[in-house]
This record gives sequence, C-alpha cells and structure tokens, in this order.
Amino acid sequence: MYAIVVLLFMMKSKCSHLSLIVLVSLLAGVLGGALGSAVSPAFRLSFVPSATSGTSAVLTPPSPVPANGFATAEDDQLIAVLDRVLPAVVSIAATIDASKLPSRRSVNPFFGEEFPLGESEPAPEGRQKIGGGSGFLVSAGGLIVTNRHVVEDPNAQYEVLLRNGTSLSATVLARDPVLDLAILDIEGDNYPYLTFADSDALKTGQTVVAIGNALDEFRNTVTKGIVSGLNRRIIAENDFDGELIEEAIQTDAAINRGNSGGPLIDLQGRVVGVNTAVSFAGQLLGFALPSNLVKRDVEQVQKLGRIARPFLGIRYLIITDDLVKKNNLPVDHGVLISRGAEPSDLAVIPGSPADKEGISENDIILSLDGTPINDEHSLSSLISRHIPGDTVALRILRRGEEKDVRVTLDEFKPQK
Repeated sequence: MYAIVVLLFMMKSKCSHLSLIVLVSLLAGVLGGALGSAVSPAFRLSFVPSATSGTSAVLTPPSPVPANGFATAEDDQLIAVLDRVLPAVVSIAATIDASKLPSRRSVNPFFGEEFPLGESEPAPEGRQKIGGGSGFLVSAGGLIVTNRHVVEDPNAQYEVLLRNGTSLSATVLARDPVLDLAILDIEGDNYPYLTFADSDALKTGQTVVAIGNALDEFRNTVTKGIVSGLNRRIIAENDFDGELIEEAIQTDAAINRGNSGGPLIDLQGRVVGVNTAVSFAGQLLGFALPSNLVKRDVEQVQKLGRIARPFLGIRYLIITDDLVKKNNLPVDHGVLISRGAEPSDLAVIPGSPADKEGISENDIILSLDGTPINDEHSLSSLISRHIPGDTVALRILRRGEEKDVRVTLDEFKPQK
C-alpha cells in the first residue's frame, strides 16, 4: 500500500489532470481488491485455484447457508443434545447455621489474634451460604452425582436448584472415601437423568462438552473442547489438603470454579466424566473423573446404600528409573512395598488382606490379574476396578524369584 501511494506522488507532476484522475481510479481499484482479499481470506481461498507441479486444485464452493441463517449441522446436533441434557444438570448450594460459624473479631494487624482490638463482631443470624457446585441426575428417582468436596461439610445443609428454578433439600447418601465423588438424593420422581458412556473407549481428540454452575453464578454454563489426554495422574489441591487423582481425563473445555461435580458429556449426550479439577498454572487444563468409576459408585449406592472401596493394605513406592538406579533393582516396572515416612507407617497393614497372604516389605508387585503395573496402569487404579470380596492375582518378585499370590480384597474403612 505504501508503494502505491509513493508512485502516485512521483507521477503527479508529469501527468495531466485527466490522466491523474484515471491513475487514481486505477490504483484505487487495485488497492480495494487487495484489501478485499486481505479481509476475506475464507472467501478468497474458496474460489482462487492453486497449482502444484502444473496441476490445478479442485475448487470447493462455500457451504450453503442453513435455513436458520447461522447454525451448521454440527451446531444443530449439539443444540438438540443440550436440550435433552441441561434439564438434568443441577446447581448445589451448601448453607450452615450462621451462629455455628467461627466468631470474627477486630484484630490488631501488628500483633495477630492474641491481641484483639475492640469488641467482637456480633454473630450473624439465619443461614449463610458457605459453598456450592454442580451436579447431575442419574436416575428418575432423584439420585445426583457431584464431587465429594462440594458436600464435604457434615454440618451443612444442601439445596439443589433445578433448571426450572425449583429448589429442593438434598440428602448426602454417600461420600467416596477415595475418589472425589458423592451421591445425593432429592425427593420426587420422574426426573430427567443422564446415562453413562464407556470411558475406556474415549479417544484423544474426541469432542466433549463441560456443563456446570460456573463461578457459582452462571448456571448451566456450556463449554466445548476436546479430550486432550487420558490416564493423567495429578494432585488436586483445595484450601486444606491435596488429593491424588489417577486415570483423570484431561480436556481443554473450560472448567471454572463452580463447575465441580458437573458432567463432561460426549456429542450423544452421555456422561464420559465428572468435572473435578482445573490447573491455574496453564490455560484450559481441566480434569474429570472417568465415567466408569462414577458409574460403579452409583451402582453400589443403589445396591448397598453406600460406596464400598476395595482394600489391599500396603504402602509402596512406584518403581521409576531413578529408583532402579539408586537401588539396583532388577525390574523397571511395578511397585516396591515400603514403609512410610513415620515409624508408625508400616509397609504392610497388620490384619490386612496383604498381611494374611504373607506379602511383606521389599516385595515388588509386578502385575495384577496379568496386567503389568506401569505408568498406564497403576496399582491403585487396577484395584479400584474391583469391589470388596473380589479375589485378585498378584505376581510378586521376592529375593529374585517371581511367585503368584491370590488375595481377597477387603472393604476400605477410612480412619476417623
């Protein structure tokens, strides 16, 4: 563009007034064409053929404009799916008697809590909201899946807000002692509900949609993305502690505060995961618990009235290249049964299934039911696919010799 303007002024002194007008018109046409191509690359690429080695590319005309003016066939499919899915997605609010909240005092900022200034603030009255999240119905009878951390407080009361604006009191039926999952129940029947897809069949690059109560303010927020990775092993941290999550689904569908417990669905409207964690260190790094684990919890609550987790009873170190080098280990996979950091952290829990079958410290567990224990298949994830009472086959390396041991798993009882 700059070159065209310079040429115009160079020729001005040598051209008649009429010639100048013609030249200006000509250059304006050239300039307009160039700008049109620049701002409309999609249109230009649809009609201008390109040639490679003397052959012409096949021209592709632009897609016809749909009858509704904007939406494509893929858009129409997703809109239809969301029409079915959104009524089954709920918002969850946690409230507590305000008089039970910790007292708040005016505090001298130079001396801390030991030196309060003035009088304590009056205790608030009524109920006060202390948290919230998302969830989704999984049965016509009112069963709801959410994250455990959304309903962690045993002293709180929980309210479920349906899409139609109805608010209902919810009962926490079960909290998973291992996974960040919980099952609620609301009174009533004939609720719309979601079904589960097989999360083992998920593929990287598959389109997924996250739904939830974003920022605890924008209900039924929908974000679309792809499966960015599978079988991720992460530490999810909240304000109080951290929790190991294995087999997590990574997605770039935006997951925000308040989305916890909402569904991650495929383009058929089936649940492939439960939105659980997000990385604030990167961009669009969200994680969900796979649907197969969630489905098992729902089925156990329906059959047993609780979530029963399998228990082997060992502490261990995952065998890594560094551990192999430092300890001259004869294998490069599996787990090494080892004591914890504290003297009371025994390698094998007394009376546990592992203890009953003679498994001992420094044994290396190589596989479970024939599946090698490695980065793709951790010991805990393989055990989590079972229920208490199942018998599993472990291949163990002890003092250079491999042996097979069959162990009947017990039910995990969290310490109180």
